[in-house]
Amino acid sequence: MCGIAGKIDSRGRVEQELVDRMCEVIEHRGPDSRGTFVDRGVGLGVQRLRVIDLRTGDQPIFNEDRSVVLVFNGEIYNYRELREDLTSRGHRFETGGDTETIVHLYEEYGRDCARHLRGMFAFALWDTRRRRLLLARDRVGKKPLFYAEQDGAFWFGSEAKSILQDETVERRIDARAIDAYLHYQYVPHPQSAFDALRKLPPAHTLVWEGDRASVERYWRLSYGDQFDLPEGELHELIRSQILEATRIGMRSDVPLGAFLSGGVDSSAVVAAMAQQSAEPVKTFSIGFDVASYDETPYAREVATLYGTDHHELRVEPHAIEVLPRLVWHYGEPFADHSAIPSFYLAELTRQHVTVALNGDGGDESFAGYTRYVGNGLAGRVGALPLPLRAAAHAVGAVAGRGRNVSSFRSRVSRATSTALMTPWDRYATWVAYFNENDRRELYTPEFAAVVDGADPHAVVREPWLASDAPDLVNRLLDVDVQTYLPGDLLVKMDIASMAHSLEVRSPLLDHVLMETAARIPARFKVRGRETKVILKDAVRPWLPDRLLDRPKWGFGVPIGHWFRGELRDLPAEILLDARSVDRGMFRPPYVRRLIDEHTRGTRDHADRLWALIQLELWQRMFVDAPRPQLAAVTV
Repeated sequence: MCGIAGKIDSRGRVEQELVDRMCEVIEHRGPDSRGTFVDRGVGLGVQRLRVIDLRTGDQPIFNEDRSVVLVFNGEIYNYRELREDLTSRGHRFETGGDTETIVHLYEEYGRDCARHLRGMFAFALWDTRRRRLLLARDRVGKKPLFYAEQDGAFWFGSEAKSILQDETVERRIDARAIDAYLHYQYVPHPQSAFDALRKLPPAHTLVWEGDRASVERYWRLSYGDQFDLPEGELHELIRSQILEATRIGMRSDVPLGAFLSGGVDSSAVVAAMAQQSAEPVKTFSIGFDVASYDETPYAREVATLYGTDHHELRVEPHAIEVLPRLVWHYGEPFADHSAIPSFYLAELTRQHVTVALNGDGGDESFAGYTRYVGNGLAGRVGALPLPLRAAAHAVGAVAGRGRNVSSFRSRVSRATSTALMTPWDRYATWVAYFNENDRRELYTPEFAAVVDGADPHAVVREPWLASDAPDLVNRLLDVDVQTYLPGDLLVKMDIASMAHSLEVRSPLLDHVLMETAARIPARFKVRGRETKVILKDAVRPWLPDRLLDRPKWGFGVPIGHWFRGELRDLPAEILLDARSVDRGMFRPPYVRRLIDEHTRGTRDHADRLWALIQLELWQRMFVDAPRPQLAAVTV
């Protein structure tokens, strides 16, 4: 696991000092060693966290004649199988790890080398003979990769702040990306919060050659060829693939453990680990004093069942003190407040192990969110004849939202009020934090003019229309795998874990398992109001019914409670501060209304307020300061 960064300049202007700065700012991602390659306008850098091949695996890595040089972030789980095949083809290996497989795969397959990798990765490979840079990102976006191009130069980095170490790169914000952020609570790829930077999308490669970049997709999930198998056979297939993905995900030369929330996904991964481990699995959980957010009793039950070495940490309201560190590490506005417990969970876990497995990906493959049920209702309303849809729309408009965005009334309101929309616009509205009307009220006329023409719904529309899924539920899953999963969940965990030099692996995101899940018909995933049916039934031999059949809990913090209690003054102190108001982006009376309604308890605006706070603090740290630095923000 590593952080990577670099610059290619056709004019030959790359200095060692810049490459070192680009590495230093992401040293937390790999504190064990730094490696650089600087030669004739090319600078590559890497900060390494030693996990596999502790003795000979430092980077950069070269091929036999040193004509190919590589810096790599991630883990290749099938590296042993790849090494065996490549050795049989005549390639010679100088190291014992996974990284070197990539340079030899490039020699065999060129740009298509990424197709052969099973794992999580972002890498940069320089072909000295062709003067060609190849970037690649893993299939689902576990590992991040930013890039920028300007005046014959090209930069890349695991985090935006690496690229910003070059002061010739502008730090002007992308207003349309901010508009999308307020809609989704994250900045969706390929956009970045910075106008000059972009993100390489998951499952894509980028070649920079001859002062131009070309981006290609190398993998896509297919939902078109659905299984026609008995349910029992599907259960066996799912269990066997979870065991296999977990087995190869446990390959490590350093201590490893697992996050354990007590939910279905993390519990299934711990069960699979325990069945294949000679030693007790080390497990780690986060809890809260607000009972409706505290899953630790369920985590303890799984820990007891499998005899794990279990550790817990409780998060209190004063945890908000970590906010400046969150802003610094995320580097873009990021409004998923479950980043707080994720940050503390990673910190706890790193005290005991270097690698942790988690349950990310189960919801997106097996339909674990209640919105898949809600959109079933919305889809049925949307299928009605036009007059009935118009009537439903009118009813939804009159009924209005419930006090809480996840309440039954709010879900019914969204289903009816979006009845006249296309399916993709309906879903984009369904997942919005500030929908189009909200943003219209929030923006000043000046900022509204700047973002005029922005189209956040395209984030959903494009994967929706490209999907081959034969039914609504699987199409929603396809969209989430391409948007919410890499844009929110995987960013949250990558940054939270790497801030503490912890590697996190996700067996349920193994692409072979995901390809199997995509072929499972929707009727096995959602039944009535029950979600994730097929996965729960598949792992019943491993876990008790009372754990599998309880309602789903989100991994979040009681931020709404905190904003009415110990932290009630924080939103106004930040959002109505002169610095925030003087930006001229948002109307202060609307912001004040959000704060007052939330404080009185008439509406739950916690998510919206948190999004605005994150945006403001990000601007203070990364836009206002002469050079981004942690000390730019205090709370």
